[in-house]
Amino acid sequence: MIIFRYLSRDLLITSLAVSAILLTIFLSGKFSDYLDDAAQGKLAVDVLFTIIAYRMPDLLELILPLGFYLAILLAYGRMYIESEMVVLSATGMSQWQLVRITLVPAALVALVVAAFSFWLSPLGAQLTEQVLAEQRNRSEFESLQEGRFQAIGQGRIMTYVEQVSDDNKRLEQVFVAQQDGQTNSTIVIAETGEQAYVADYGQRYLVLHNGHLYEGRPGTSEFKITKFEEWGRYLPPTTSEAEFESEADAKTTAELFAARDLESKAELQWRISMPLMVLIATLLAVPLSKTNPRQGRYLKMLPAILIYIFYLAFLINARGAIAEGDLPVWLGVWVVHIPFLVIALLMLNWQALLQSRNKSVRAAHV
Repeated sequence: MIIFRYLSRDLLITSLAVSAILLTIFLSGKFSDYLDDAAQGKLAVDVLFTIIAYRMPDLLELILPLGFYLAILLAYGRMYIESEMVVLSATGMSQWQLVRITLVPAALVALVVAAFSFWLSPLGAQLTEQVLAEQRNRSEFESLQEGRFQAIGQGRIMTYVEQVSDDNKRLEQVFVAQQDGQTNSTIVIAETGEQAYVADYGQRYLVLHNGHLYEGRPGTSEFKITKFEEWGRYLPPTTSEAEFESEADAKTTAELFAARDLESKAELQWRISMPLMVLIATLLAVPLSKTNPRQGRYLKMLPAILIYIFYLAFLINARGAIAEGDLPVWLGVWVVHIPFLVIALLMLNWQALLQSRNKSVRAAHV
């Protein structure tokens, strides 16, 4: 029990630290993507952290298995370097006993990953989709910021607003420029502007007051100047790149069990794969963590990480193949899990297999 508590505590603490570092790295990348959308007016700034919070279970679903896998490599690698594993082996602990001890915290991590995969991640996907739907229904008028040039209309229109009212309903000193085709340009300068909503059509318009409209070809004198008291332009709903790859992401696990489409079946098998991956990766990590003190603790880190990357990449490809109908559902992701499980078992029994082979060779010579 003392050895069990020592190993489990070391693994869980290391796993928590590694997962926290990985989560920070992944969140930085996600936040950067959402920040780009906010800068382009596709997302409101005040919803960025809400979206990040909703997407965090989806990130943890991928990070926790990798964090625990690396924790085994780091913790056990250190113990091999410092000869702690030699002492444990001298007291009678075999590699399979080490595996059984390691599978206990691995099962705990697998349960946490299952909670994320089956419940929290789909819930977060649903809530994120609600936020994104609200953002898609926003007018780009609501995303305009004062004192800066800003592209709207999917980058086709350049705007500048000197001042925006506190309620985002009124603009002061408005500049709008748009390229019409290859040569012609339209430029509008107005004193004030506001948003008009036509309930009959469910559409929004930018209405400008007291300004001038310039239409023509830059670099020539072919310009038409129109003075107006009121001028309007349709405001299309915004779109964000922060979308989910498939609608199945937001379905509950019960809905996936009841669904018959290939996309839902692929998503269901993916959710089952995440906690299962924790256990198989644990069986892979235990023999890969074995290190010769003369070689250094990081010698096997690179091949071990490559094995995990291939494992995850094959799972992702299998998921896509199922959704597209290129891989039978009955075969599914098991075509990936089973070979890696066999590899793990071969690695764990490699010494016994070699000893058995040597005995057979000696017996044949006799």
